[in-house]
Amino acid sequence: MCGQVGIIFGRKRRRPDEQDYLREVFIRMLLHSEERGPHASGLAWLKTDGSHRIFKRPMRAHELVYEKPFQELLGQVDNETTVLMGHTRWRTRGNEFNNRNNHPIRAGIVIGTHNGTIYNADYLFRRLRLPRYAEVDSELIFRLADRFAPGGPIDQEGLKKALALCRGQMSAVLASRLDPGTITVLKGNKPLCLRIHRQHRVVLYASDDAFIDFALDNEKGWRELEVPPMTMLTIRHEDVRVIENSEFRFIPQERKGTLPEGVNA
Repeated sequence: MCGQVGIIFGRKRRRPDEQDYLREVFIRMLLHSEERGPHASGLAWLKTDGSHRIFKRPMRAHELVYEKPFQELLGQVDNETTVLMGHTRWRTRGNEFNNRNNHPIRAGIVIGTHNGTIYNADYLFRRLRLPRYAEVDSELIFRLADRFAPGGPIDQEGLKKALALCRGQMSAVLASRLDPGTITVLKGNKPLCLRIHRQHRVVLYASDDAFIDFALDNEKGWRELEVPPMTMLTIRHEDVRVIENSEFRFIPQERKGTLPEGVNA
């Protein structure tokens, strides 16, 4: 169990007070998400020119937000930012004191976060001859996306075919540094809630509705995006109000050692 929170930004010239408000919303979502992951936390942002920054540490979110690099990176979020990702990690595999295991993860040109466990990740790393940087199974998703982004944009049909080989649980958010205006959201069999505000021109996402409710404190204008499980969303910086969605598949399995969903003994 991990927590994912973030903001996907549409193109808009925001005043400083609106930028400050959205940064505060992100902090509040991240802090509330700590209940889903106390072992490590982190953030990353991506900008229209492909520049990015990642800061993550083996500490609770309530400690991370007081770190100087966290405050500096959050202060650099501006009108050129396309996505701001946050993650709170519950350690399952891979020690959190090896910071490579913490999220957000960069794999080649892809940056992302993941909630869930891919039980056959070791096998797929070997079978597909993928490079491996960390111990965590989550890296597999981003390596697959990187393989299917040879020219920058992620080939979503190719990625879908590769994801179909995975067995376990997943919801994830990812983007290519060479196509920073396109954000891919995978809502699989782990929770992921999204809301849009047309005036702010942003989409919020979190692993629990309560994290968003806590952050927004009854501000008007937010609308829930109803997204069924096993959906791939494509959200673009050019206009976050135009959202593409399609079905993707993998092999759901709730716990290691159990039969995948739909398989009889």
